[in-house]
Amino acid sequence: MKASIYFLLVTLASAVAADRPNLVFLLTDDQTTYSLGCYGNTEVKTPNIDRLASEGMTFDRHYVTTAICMASRASIMTGLYEYRHGCNFTHGALVREHWEKAYPKLLRKAGYRTAIAGKIGFEVCEAPGEQGTLPEGDFDSWAAGPGQTHYQTAKNPSMKRFAKEFPHATRAYGAFAKEFIMGSAKSEQPFCLSISFKAPHKPVEPDPIDDDVYKGMTFTKPANYGRDKGKHFAKQSQGGRQYERFHSWGYADDYDAEMGKYFQQIYAVDAAVGMVRQALADSETAANTIVIFTSDNGFLCGSHGYGSKVLPYEEASRAPLIVVDPRHPKHGQARRCGALTGNVDFSPTLLDYAGVSIPEGIDGRSLRPLLDDPKALIHESLPLINVWGPSEVYSFGVVTKTQKYIFWPDGSKGNTPNEELYHLDKDPHELEATSLGDEALPAMRQRYDRAVEDWKVKAVPYHRYQPFGRHFDRSVPWSEKAPARPGT
Repeated sequence: MKASIYFLLVTLASAVAADRPNLVFLLTDDQTTYSLGCYGNTEVKTPNIDRLASEGMTFDRHYVTTAICMASRASIMTGLYEYRHGCNFTHGALVREHWEKAYPKLLRKAGYRTAIAGKIGFEVCEAPGEQGTLPEGDFDSWAAGPGQTHYQTAKNPSMKRFAKEFPHATRAYGAFAKEFIMGSAKSEQPFCLSISFKAPHKPVEPDPIDDDVYKGMTFTKPANYGRDKGKHFAKQSQGGRQYERFHSWGYADDYDAEMGKYFQQIYAVDAAVGMVRQALADSETAANTIVIFTSDNGFLCGSHGYGSKVLPYEEASRAPLIVVDPRHPKHGQARRCGALTGNVDFSPTLLDYAGVSIPEGIDGRSLRPLLDDPKALIHESLPLINVWGPSEVYSFGVVTKTQKYIFWPDGSKGNTPNEELYHLDKDPHELEATSLGDEALPAMRQRYDRAVEDWKVKAVPYHRYQPFGRHFDRSVPWSEKAPARPGT
C-alpha cells in the first residue's frame, strides 16, 4: 500500500514537472522598434523575428523604465525600478539581496536548469558600495562576460569553443543556445535560457558574412528625423553625448551607411534567433517553450537630431517586445497588444509561467493576462528615469498608454526647469510639446508627483538614490536644490 502511494506521488510530481514550460528570453542591446519588419519596416530583413510575431503577440506600447543597459538589465532581472534596485553606471552594482530575488535565481531554486550567454550588463555585490563580481556560479551553464563583451567570439573566454565555426559572437550565441537546449532536452528538468546579444550596440562590428545584405541600399528616414524636428525639446536634453552623436555617429551626413550597418547587425541577430528556433524544433521542446524577444532599450538613430539612447523620448525609451506561447489557444494568429508594458514585467512573467511565486512588492506585473485579453490593463503609468550622465540631463517622467510627461529640473548654466507633455495617441513621433494650457497637464502633473513620492518612500538608502526624490520634486525651487549628482 505504501509503495503504491509512493509511486503515485512520484508520478504526480513528474507530471507537474513535465507540465512546466521551458523559457527562452532573448535580449538585444540598443534596438529601436523600427528595425523590424513586424513593426512596419518593409526595408529590413528580419524573417525569423517576424515569424515570432506571426505566431505570438507583438506589443506596441512597451517601455524601458531606464533607457541605459546596466540599470535596464537589473530591472529586467528583478522586476524593480532603478531607484529600488540601486544599480547603474556611476552608482553601484546590484546588491545581493535583490539578486537573490531575480528570476534566474528563483527559477533555479525551483528546479529549472538555467543558462545565460552574452552581455549580462551588471555585477553583484554583497553589500552596498562594495566591488561587484559576475554571478557565474548562479547558473547551470555560463557563457556571459564582463562589461560590454566583444563581437569577436574568441575574445570572450566563455565562448571560445564556438570561435572557429562562428568567429562573430552574434551567431555564436545561437550555437551556445543550441548546445544548451539539446542538452537540456535529455534532462527531466525544465530550462530557462537567457541570451543577451551585444548587437546592435556600438562600436559597429557587423558580421562580414552579411556584408551584401544591405549593400548600396537607401533607407527611409523616420518622420521625426533631423535637428529641425527637435527644436521644441527641453534645452537640458542637449547636455549629454546623445545630442552631439547625431553628427559624430554619422546620422547627419551618412544616414544610409550608418543604418545599413545597424540593420546588418540585427540581421545577424535574426539569424541567431532562427538557430534557437531550430534547436527547439530539433529537440522536440518547441511545443512547450515560451519565447520572449525584446531589447534593453531603444535607440534614437537620428530622430529629433539625436543619437544613442538615455533620453525619455520614444525612440530611446520604447523597445520591441514579442511573446510566443505555443500552448495558447490563439497561437499563430499574429496578435498585437496596445497595453502599457515595461521592462520590469519580464521577471514576474517568467516566474508566472513557471508557477513560481512572484516576490511581493515588486514593480513589474505578469504579461500573461494580456495574452488572453490584449485590452487588459496591468499598468496605468510607468516612470521614465535618467540619473546618468551630466547632471543637466537628469530627468524623470511618466508615460501612460496615450500621454507622456517629462520634468527636467536642472536650472544651472542658464537653464530653466522645464516640463514637456506629449499626446502619443495623436503625436506618436513627439513632434509637438503641448502648451502649458493643455487640459491634460494637471492630471499628468499629479501622476508625476505621485511617482516622485514613490521615489522618496521606496528608493534604496544607498548608491546616492535618495537625494533624487527632492531633485525631481516640482514644488522645490532650483535655488533650494543641490545637484543630485554622484559624489554629492
